[in-house]
Amino acid sequence: MSTAVTAAPVANPWRTGLPAMVAVLLAIGLLYSDTLLAMASIWRRSETFAHAWLVPPIVLWLVWRLRGELALLAPRPAPWVLLPMAVAAFGWLLGDLAGINAVTQLAVTALLVLAVPAVLGLAVARRLMFPLAFLFFMVPIGEFTTGVMMEWTADFTVWALVATGVPVYREGLQFIIPSGAWSVVEACSGVRYLIASFMVGTLFAYLNYSSPVRRWVFVGISILVPIVANWVRAYMIVMLGHLSGNKLAVGVDHLVYGWVFFGIVIGIMFVIGARWQEPAAAPRAPAAADAVGTAAPAARVWPSAALAAITVALAPVAAWALQHPTDRPPLALTLPTLAGAPDAPEQALKLPPHFQGAAAQAHRVYAGEGGAVSVHVAYYRHQGYGAKVTSSMNSLIPSEDRHWNRVSFGVARVPVPALGSEPLAMRAHELFGGRTASTVGREHLEVRQVYWAGGRLQHRSTWATAWGLLGRLAGQGDDAAMLTFYTDGQNPEAARRVEAFVGQQLPALLAHLELVRAAPR
Repeated sequence: MSTAVTAAPVANPWRTGLPAMVAVLLAIGLLYSDTLLAMASIWRRSETFAHAWLVPPIVLWLVWRLRGELALLAPRPAPWVLLPMAVAAFGWLLGDLAGINAVTQLAVTALLVLAVPAVLGLAVARRLMFPLAFLFFMVPIGEFTTGVMMEWTADFTVWALVATGVPVYREGLQFIIPSGAWSVVEACSGVRYLIASFMVGTLFAYLNYSSPVRRWVFVGISILVPIVANWVRAYMIVMLGHLSGNKLAVGVDHLVYGWVFFGIVIGIMFVIGARWQEPAAAPRAPAAADAVGTAAPAARVWPSAALAAITVALAPVAAWALQHPTDRPPLALTLPTLAGAPDAPEQALKLPPHFQGAAAQAHRVYAGEGGAVSVHVAYYRHQGYGAKVTSSMNSLIPSEDRHWNRVSFGVARVPVPALGSEPLAMRAHELFGGRTASTVGREHLEVRQVYWAGGRLQHRSTWATAWGLLGRLAGQGDDAAMLTFYTDGQNPEAARRVEAFVGQQLPALLAHLELVRAAPR
């Protein structure tokens, strides 16, 4: 007589790992809901990032495709990943204090990605490497390239027009041809085409190629093609307007032609790329140590999930403790009387810089040597989202300004003996008024700008943000300002006049700003 022996069924470790993973993701979603909602609001209002709505469902679909392979892997938490999670959370805290959406949104996305190896282990994270990396396409970032791509587009368009026999007069991003005036604005930069092509091209390469070389080559092509295509698009639109007497490719159809042309170019790129399609690689068997039969006990998964939730919760708690007071009294700001620079008779604001969310702004015109010099100060206190001195929304003039045209931009080294032997680096702008092919009789401004943050002067916005952030962490507040100096007249006299004024009067203006910062609030 014999007795049959039946092996005890092995418990499915995903019944523990999956709920723990969902719990951590929900914790991140709740703790950082403001950041995620801010990200979604950008998707909603910006055509450049409207494609990001597709990223979460695409990632879920990519994970679902791999469900068979994932079922063979055992969730094995990697507690050491809590360290990079803490770094990402601290990065979010710095971004939140500085009011930088790109930093907070990148940090939250990194937390979502790092939560997978922290709770489910490295083997699972490696298998989900592409879907997890694809999550970063949710972050609405890339508009920092707009200025450079606008310059490239203008360069190519002017070059192509000249090459085809059309005379061009150019000033900065604006140019005039015999049939009319044109300008390159943000919508002409091609950033929206580039970002959309990069995302779709990356997904196409992952799904259609198994060779890393072919994948990277196609991703590179998906970046290069929309840039060149946008240059050709801009040239074709100008030529259509020129040849049709400005009846075609102006107004709404300007944008319609652009999207149609872009769609055709990208479609051709995918058709050509499909010719080198490779069969999908065969699924790899998991290593013995990662197989389901060696699953970690449930007692190890939930503690790892709990530690991950605590790690991601520390940053929002710290942000709450460091948040600005809700009672923000109005700030009265005036510019002082300066020795050796009496007030000019005319105090009109000829150039109003565009600064959003400033706690106070002040303007004064001083009689300098050889002509008047205007000073404008945009002062910031309790900075945050939409109200910070280094915001990308702040500019000397918007690109669509119909009166002023910036024809040059660079860095000027201005001697300020009272501040040290090294010249002060300042932003230097040259502006012309109007849009004609002649500079005779047109207004001309020489402009110098510098940030004041954390008690230091800086011409770079990144360093100004860093100094202001360090000041706030040190308990010294986050008061900051952008100082703008300008005068009218032709080079080089105007440039010498405004720089001489800065060299003589900047220390007195800084002393005045320090008094404003130190005044009782």
